[in-house]
Amino acid sequence: MDWTRGRTIGRGSTATVSIATADHSGHVFAIKSSELSQSESLRKEQSILSTLSCPQIVACKGCDISAENGKLLYNLFLEYAPSGTVTDVIHKHGGSLEEGMVRSYTRGILLGLEFLHSRGIVHCDIKGQNILVSDDGVKIADLGCARRADGASTTTWSVAGTPVYMAPEVARGEQQGFSADVWALGCTVIEMATGRAPWPDVRDPVSALYRIGFSNDVPEIPFNISKQARDFLGKCLRRDPAERWSATQLLSHDFMKESMFLVKETGGSDLESPNNVLHPHLWDSMEESETIEIPSNKSLVERIRQLGEDKLVLSSKLPSWEYDEDWLTVRSNGNLEAERLPNRQDHNLLHVDESTSSNEGYMGRMSEDYEIVVDYYLTKISGQNSLTTNSESIESSLF
Repeated sequence: MDWTRGRTIGRGSTATVSIATADHSGHVFAIKSSELSQSESLRKEQSILSTLSCPQIVACKGCDISAENGKLLYNLFLEYAPSGTVTDVIHKHGGSLEEGMVRSYTRGILLGLEFLHSRGIVHCDIKGQNILVSDDGVKIADLGCARRADGASTTTWSVAGTPVYMAPEVARGEQQGFSADVWALGCTVIEMATGRAPWPDVRDPVSALYRIGFSNDVPEIPFNISKQARDFLGKCLRRDPAERWSATQLLSHDFMKESMFLVKETGGSDLESPNNVLHPHLWDSMEESETIEIPSNKSLVERIRQLGEDKLVLSSKLPSWEYDEDWLTVRSNGNLEAERLPNRQDHNLLHVDESTSSNEGYMGRMSEDYEIVVDYYLTKISGQNSLTTNSESIESSLF
């Protein structure tokens, strides 16, 4: 298929999103691109989306490899949602959504989660930025962190997602199952009702993981919502994952029963978005809403080091298309470099990582030890480098 790349409409932690047009049909779609050498997440997303068909899940239109500006790019074709993400809609509505719209969007997200969970898939990164808004309702997008829930035979897995939306068991590196998606849904409901991410007083990923994982706190439930909505959030935000309601159970909650009609977001053509668009005016700190992935078999110090020093998003590795660039026609067929990859469009390019682990050894860590290391790296993050103790000496003092 020949297609023309349009303007860039979003940048995430691993990819850049543009509008594209099919040359022959004129069909407009979204294209999510990353350098081929760094395209593992996109390939994983394609391998999952290509097996799914659900009105509440963004549709995959195909994929290819192109050579642009001297680089090989992996491109994932997705349906385009001109109204943007839920985060975009929140901003458009002045910073929060009225409860009828929150209810309608929540029901759509639950239907999508129920579908994913029934097929053994955990999304791992539910948040407003990963929910698209279309004329047909909301659609769950950005499955780059998603995984199969049946990979218990392997020894390692990666903690994935956005820290302030992570469930306590995920923050501790214990497990990331269906119930973690439910916790993140509860956080997203708070986001829709208030216009803010959960834990608004937490300013960095390290502090978020510590508070979520090792305190007894839960995100503050808004006071200006109905009794049914507060009870619904109470079912989502239980610290014990075994006590959280499932997506199917939540669909029968009284808060959902009131949603007998679809609230459509209209006039969205002036918003630009499909997947993982970070709206610069809504968040005081982008770090709060960035997606991360950390292997669960890393030591405590190594995890904190990755959060505190890697900065999580390396923008220099992303294709640097400008917002007002000229349109570029791309010929995706007959590309010698592309043919080196054995599996092309209409095939799964990468099997989903189905690994998980009980993460034995980490469970026995004391929260006090975690706090020592957190304090050390928060000092480094703030630029106060007067502390000279290296990570090896800290680790030896902990164990």
